Amino acid sequence: EARGLSASTVARLKQTWRAEYETWRQRRFDQDRWVYLWVDGIYSGLRAEHQRLCALVVIGVNARGEKHLLALEDGLRESTQSWREVLVDLQARGMNPPELAIGDGAMGFWAALEELFPTTRQQRCWFHKMGNVLNALPKTAHPKAKQALHAIWQAPTRQEADRAFDQFLVTYEPKYPKATACLLKDHGTLLTFYDFPARHWQSLRTTNPIESTFATIRHRTARTKGCVTRDSLLHMMFKLGQCAEKNWRKLRGFAELANVIEGSPFMNGEEIQQPNRVAA
Repeated sequence: EARGLSASTVARLKQTWRAEYETWRQRRFDQDRWVYLWVDGIYSGLRAEHQRLCALVVIGVNARGEKHLLALEDGLRESTQSWREVLVDLQARGMNPPELAIGDGAMGFWAALEELFPTTRQQRCWFHKMGNVLNALPKTAHPKAKQALHAIWQAPTRQEADRAFDQFLVTYEPKYPKATACLLKDHGTLLTFYDFPARHWQSLRTTNPIESTFATIRHRTARTKGCVTRDSLLHMMFKLGQCAEKNWRKLRGFAELANVIEGSPFMNGEEIQQPNRVAA
């Protein structure tokens, strides 16, 4: 829609984006302590070279609560090998094992994470999980099922979440076993957020930092006219991601990240005071 841009101007822009992207991919991560990661595979709204691009995206939060786009790579159907290559690169550039990673349960990411960052805990995205469960139910059952699922992840304690979880299984398992099996297979990793500060829960339960950013990017790339290569499409997504990053806010309750880094235990979002720390 930008009028007056000649073909030569567009070509220069694409060359600039490529150079900036390559420089960005070489930066170091060991000057920061990374606490949380959000990961997802984002399919562009545009076909490039007869195939939709799957961009593997990693957004991280450092000890100061700042969110940064850490990786944006061309992946292959979110395979374990593709994610392994992303994590190997982040590790080689100095990234520490994060405390928690949040993502969709269907990705090959988790196998790669267990291999390279085995101490990092896992949280499955409730946005993706609810969509998967509802897909296994008839539309007529969606309103009540949504309420039942919300009762799980919005419960104030893990105990109440477990009771709501069991109630969902009892209600839907006899008639819709595929839906309950989908929910049950990630039971533990759907509730990991209860072991972290309550002020962080809103950010830890879903991959919304990626979804909200790349929904706009997907729309922008879908409106792009003409034939593009996979590389040029990736570089375009990178530039749009950089623009979005400038408006990201700090993590709510970022002051509590210090306790997470120190390994302080949390129960139902509240820090458990250790006897030696109380005495001190």
